[in-house]
Amino acid sequence: MEFKADWGEAKQRLAAWWRGEVTDRFVLQVTAPRDQLLPIEAPIEPPRDVERRWLDPGHRIAAAERRFAATWFGGEAFPYFDPHLGPGSLALYLGSEPVFADDTVWYQPCIFGLDAHVTVRLDPQNRWWLATKRLVAEGVRHGQGRYLTAIPDLIENLDTVASLRGTEQLLWDLVDHPAQIHDLQRQVLEAYFQCYDELYAMTAGGEPGCCFSAFQVWAPGRMAKLQCDFSAMISPAMFEGFVVPYLSQQCERLDYSVYHLDGVEAVKHLDSILSIPRLTALQWTPGANRPGCGASEWFDIYRRARRAGKSLLLGGVHKSEIERLVKELGPAGLLISTGVSSQTEGEELLKTAGAWTRRDARA
Repeated sequence: MEFKADWGEAKQRLAAWWRGEVTDRFVLQVTAPRDQLLPIEAPIEPPRDVERRWLDPGHRIAAAERRFAATWFGGEAFPYFDPHLGPGSLALYLGSEPVFADDTVWYQPCIFGLDAHVTVRLDPQNRWWLATKRLVAEGVRHGQGRYLTAIPDLIENLDTVASLRGTEQLLWDLVDHPAQIHDLQRQVLEAYFQCYDELYAMTAGGEPGCCFSAFQVWAPGRMAKLQCDFSAMISPAMFEGFVVPYLSQQCERLDYSVYHLDGVEAVKHLDSILSIPRLTALQWTPGANRPGCGASEWFDIYRRARRAGKSLLLGGVHKSEIERLVKELGPAGLLISTGVSSQTEGEELLKTAGAWTRRDARA
């Protein structure tokens, strides 16, 4: 790979991580400014309109390639083009309209009443679905042999229903219209896989494997990040009834899956999440104004996940916290990502990480 010469080696470590194993070193993703910038085409002037900046493949790809040329991807870090239209673009394909901002996309509710036959479906000619496929196709074309193109962050379950219905209204619906919400979730799940299957085929290029735009992870098969951020607002009983069955079905239709657990308000659901047999890994995001993933106060979450046989994905860890994590949790099934100030510093960190792995494997 042009921007990642040791990609074959990195894939082997990532594949072992999904199995809860370790090869010569735990999975460590390190990024840093590249010692020498790689040659790249002259920058394209960005469109003035914010919507066009999101939808223009030429601008999006050129911006990504400039980042790749300036970034050293150490260990299991890798370059990928992210063709997403915000976090949760499945809602757009099912009827929501977007509100574009410079750094994200918001989704406007589009279901204003519930009856016994409320229906959502994927329209193959939906404007936003076609725009996503254009971005993916151009990413694959430009990235061939150079970088990966990710499956965009579709999002599923109650988070997508909340985008379609509105968060506050959905809270009432769970009490007043549970049957209709279950019906919507079944439809959302089917639409999810209509999109996923087509996008996987586009990005895999005939070989098993894909990367997902959220949390910078690759797997040697059908893989996705799962979530239910809405769960922070509901009880464990509601989570068991409205969320777990659909997450379980989603995992059954994937080879690999990682659950994004977001914020301390969602930790009450951890045992239910870890009980899903086909769930492969857990990713933890502490939330605003909380210590980062390397803080010792989260070790109980990590230990519970490892006891349940789930691998761990821990992002944004400071390099000074990595050794303690390896010592406390062991190197198997552990993925840590960090950033450092120079390529030399990153190379030294990877050497040290190998020594920590050998020490803890012996222990």
